[in-house]
Amino acid sequence: MPIYQYKVLTTQGKQEQGVYTASTKEDVYLLLKKKGYFPLEVIEKQDESTTENISFSSKVNSKQIAVFCRQFHTMLNAGVPIIQCLDILHQQTEHKQLKVILEEVYEQVQQGLSLSEAFQMHQPTIPSLLVHMIEAGETSGNLDLILERMAIHYEKEYKLNNKIKSAMVYPMVLSIVAIIVVIFLLTFVMPTFMELFQGSGVEMPAPTKFLLSMSEALKNKWYILLGILFIITILFFYLKRTPVGIQFIDTTMLRIPILGKTINTIIVSRFTRTLSTLLSSGVPLLQAMDISAKIVNNAVVGEGLLEAKEEVRKGVGLSQPLRQMKLFPPMVISMIEIGEEAGALDDLLDKTANFYDEEAETALQKLTTMLEPIMIVIMAVIIGFIVISMVLPMFDMMNTVQM
Repeated sequence: MPIYQYKVLTTQGKQEQGVYTASTKEDVYLLLKKKGYFPLEVIEKQDESTTENISFSSKVNSKQIAVFCRQFHTMLNAGVPIIQCLDILHQQTEHKQLKVILEEVYEQVQQGLSLSEAFQMHQPTIPSLLVHMIEAGETSGNLDLILERMAIHYEKEYKLNNKIKSAMVYPMVLSIVAIIVVIFLLTFVMPTFMELFQGSGVEMPAPTKFLLSMSEALKNKWYILLGILFIITILFFYLKRTPVGIQFIDTTMLRIPILGKTINTIIVSRFTRTLSTLLSSGVPLLQAMDISAKIVNNAVVGEGLLEAKEEVRKGVGLSQPLRQMKLFPPMVISMIEIGEEAGALDDLLDKTANFYDEEAETALQKLTTMLEPIMIVIMAVIIGFIVISMVLPMFDMMNTVQM
């Protein structure tokens, strides 16, 4: 539906402004008059939407959603009406994009939409998991309990994401330092030795010739190398947006030694925690599988989960198609199988999720511990190769002088 920006005059003679989502401009006028306002101006927003002044990179991350859910739960639990909760949350939220979304949700709920319908209009900025959970909470009448579960879920997700980022910081910093050092050696140090080598008349070894050609290219044809790097980067990001590219990248990541096992542990943690949260909130298994397939952030696993969902639809137990995927550890399959037999799948999945949260943390620590010496060795080999390549012709020059 179109979004309209309005300016009104209140009964106290003050000017106020805001936004409404409505079918026509006339509907906005009627709604404003019913609320006792005198409409001054109603303008339809253009395609750039109400977030036109918000940075494109601005996203509602797990931490912000966790804080929102926690505050919403606290107010609902204290008996504050939903409309008033949304008004308070909209006014106190500092994140620009979330502030705009909450303002629009507040207006849409006032117009008669349910809370889940209003949030659904703001996907994918608002995660589909949260939308479905709010819908389940409205249906069951336990919205405050659902929001508390969502707060816990996104707090854990935020902690996991932070650990992943922390694990990647050291390798990235070391890689950048190595690249800067190599470029410095090739562009500033190597040309000095080049004049000495060329004037000596000594036949240079193959490694030295290779380095000299690299130095020449960096110094005189840097724009070509920069262009090639730019094209490769563009192609990579384009590949990441295509289904074939996403499938290839995700498959490759799972097959890389050590890293693949860590990624698989994180996927298991996310899947079990999400499925447990959905099932414990009354979401049907098939719908929960569909949502969980999107949460794992891996095309290969997501596709496998959707195929497993179809098997479950036919009457097969969940543990059987998951076992056939050969991506989930035997412990997870066994826990799901026991949970299905006992009728306590959500509870056993929650226990499994807690275990794999710790496993994911341990796996990330091991990955970081192993990456540090590997990166140092790689850096030492590269710089050592450069130094040796510069020293080899000097030995040849000394031998020539002695003869």
